[in-house]
Amino acid sequence: MAKLFLLLSVFICTIVTAQTPYEKGMTKAFELWKGNNATEASAVFERIGAAEKTNWLPYYYIALVNTTEAFKTKDKEKIAALLAKAQEAQDTAMGMSENNAELLVMQAMIHTAWIVADPMTNGMRLSNAVMQLYVKAEQLAPNNPRVVFGKAEFELGGAKYFGGDVSAICARIEQSIVLFGTFKPEMPFAPSWGLERAQEAAKDCRKK
Repeated sequence: MAKLFLLLSVFICTIVTAQTPYEKGMTKAFELWKGNNATEASAVFERIGAAEKTNWLPYYYIALVNTTEAFKTKDKEKIAALLAKAQEAQDTAMGMSENNAELLVMQAMIHTAWIVADPMTNGMRLSNAVMQLYVKAEQLAPNNPRVVFGKAEFELGGAKYFGGDVSAICARIEQSIVLFGTFKPEMPFAPSWGLERAQEAAKDCRKK
């Protein structure tokens, strides 16, 4: 799952020639991230967040960048540091936009990263919380593809672990791919990633 998170595709609305400082900063941060400069990208998002006092998006991307990096390493200390930074940014974002499906998915991802890092310690402790987050996100935004896919992917991991039937879960992954095709972000730089990961998961499901 770690390497596939690198396939995140961030939608950037049409950029006009005369960019605002916010647009320039966000564009630079995405370019750094796509160039595998996650630390630098996170730092730019932090600077943007400091300037944009009421905008949850920079903090969302700080959380997303650092959580993505946590999935890529086995180093326990590095994982802890990355997820601590992600959680701090997540808490700030949630303070700005509490009932936000994208942020609920982000919190579920942070918990999932902890589970992946140490299943024996964190699996029982956090699995129910992850499902509760996805259920709430689903109530808020049932047609958000990241909500549909994230919940299905998490359930798929559990079904594989316990040997359950995955056919219904695979169908929801296929559904998320359809939703990715029609999803329209509500604002510039809003999340739109996940299609490639869903497509990879669907391929794996078809092999079952």
